[in-house]
Amino acid sequence: MNFNDNKAIYLQIADRLSDDILNGALAPDAKVPSVREMAAQVMVNVNTVMRTYEYMQQSGIIYTKRGMGYFVAPDATERIVQQRRQQLLDGEMDYFMRRLKAVGITPEELCQHYTEFCKQ
Repeated sequence: MNFNDNKAIYLQIADRLSDDILNGALAPDAKVPSVREMAAQVMVNVNTVMRTYEYMQQSGIIYTKRGMGYFVAPDATERIVQQRRQQLLDGEMDYFMRRLKAVGITPEELCQHYTEFCKQ
């Protein structure tokens, strides 16, 4: 897995697992790769993957069964969508809106472009 410097590695791994959940590669109640398997797969330290799993468990995206490992929460898809939606609205949207305003794109133009984009 290729990592970038803009975000902590454990969060990038969480994003990848979340993508797998959203695209159906990991279904609700499916077993998540073990910490060691995931560490080997993405070539990071086991502690980094452990931090990822703890973060995802605290977010309610995965849960643990004692002695059996980690599993995808039944409502993981909804939680991920809500989490990403909030991140977009709280962070990225502000930057985007400032750029639109700076170059003079009107709300009507934005609405038209977004409508066309959604039709694709």
